[in-house]
Amino acid sequence: MTGTREQHEVIKMRLRLVGSSLACIARELGIQPTTVTATSQGKRRSRRIEQAIARKLGCTPQSLWPGRYVEASAEGDPP
Repeated sequence: MTGTREQHEVIKMRLRLVGSSLACIARELGIQPTTVTATSQGKRRSRRIEQAIARKLGCTPQSLWPGRYVEASAEGDPP
């Protein structure tokens, strides 16, 4: 995906296709919808929220936000 704005819109569209939304995920997690939106937009990070979105879409957080996980996987590589 090209950027965080486009990425966010694609995530929202994919959630709609499976009958869900960022607001639904917020209710399921017992948190504010703005927190889920900020995570989807890339303005904040939350492994719990990223995993909930990915689980709802049947994929991994890494596939939704590859840029967020590049450093972590590079750090785990042996020198």
